[in-house]
Amino acid sequence: MRRTEALRRLARETRLSPEQLIAPIFCTPGKGVRDPIGSMPGVERWSPDVCAEKAREWVKLGIGGVLLFGIPDSKDATGTSGTDPNGIVPATVKAIKDAAPDLVVVTDVCLCEYTDHGHCGVIEGSEVHNDKTLPLLAKQALAHARAGADIVAPSDMMDGRVGAIRDALDEAGLTGTPILSYASKYASAFYGPFREAAGSAPREGNRRGYQMDPANAREAMREIRLDLDEGADLILVKPAISYLDILARAREITEVPVWAYNVSGEYAMIKAAAARGWLNEEAAMMETLISIRRAGADAIVTYFSVDAAKVLGR
Repeated sequence: MRRTEALRRLARETRLSPEQLIAPIFCTPGKGVRDPIGSMPGVERWSPDVCAEKAREWVKLGIGGVLLFGIPDSKDATGTSGTDPNGIVPATVKAIKDAAPDLVVVTDVCLCEYTDHGHCGVIEGSEVHNDKTLPLLAKQALAHARAGADIVAPSDMMDGRVGAIRDALDEAGLTGTPILSYASKYASAFYGPFREAAGSAPREGNRRGYQMDPANAREAMREIRLDLDEGADLILVKPAISYLDILARAREITEVPVWAYNVSGEYAMIKAAAARGWLNEEAAMMETLISIRRAGADAIVTYFSVDAAKVLGR
């Protein structure tokens, strides 16, 4: 059953399709902005009008959706620009929905892109104050949902944030807005290029006090169960490649959709090696994505979405 490609297709256990791919977008104020990101070849920061243009193209490729990250004009200690109903993410949501109404729009809910200190929550003393951060996350999620976001995705790793967001959405009559929880988000070295792209590197310290220790697996299962109890509709494992065991275990303990994030560092490694002729980029890309699917991901957030969709559409 391996002798020919036709036979291999018949025996194939795991399949990948464009609708299982979610493309991250870095949205920034302005018009006609296409700002390349040095550490992520092929990825740019786009203004809302360019995001809308790309959305039209991606619908034709069959891509499942987009995940929006906002790059604001201004930052402060509490991430005020992130909760602004007229901010960059709500504006981009509206632009994309006008251009491609059927494309699923997911929005990142976190303060790190909007705070001047770069942390994911309110700083008190030298630490992030978990409980004071929750109302701000709920306010941010509300702004996104009211703008038309199909799914809100808290990535901050504050305890109790899923429940706070669910309560806020329900009280506002937005009971149908699903929550994708970054339930097991690790303090990973593979986020480096993203922090350049989003301008979200912590000014001081690190995020190990609230993101997960890479050595822990049982803790991830506990985090997933807690978020599901608070009302999460989907869960996400981040990063993907170094955490396929976590992804597989997550798939075993829950029946809700499980997503994985093929993060910036994982993308950049393949791009850098391919640029040096050390591996075949297309083959490495497809093998990576199918491995994430094989481990249990129902959908994959990946910077390879467009390239992979084109390969799959041949």
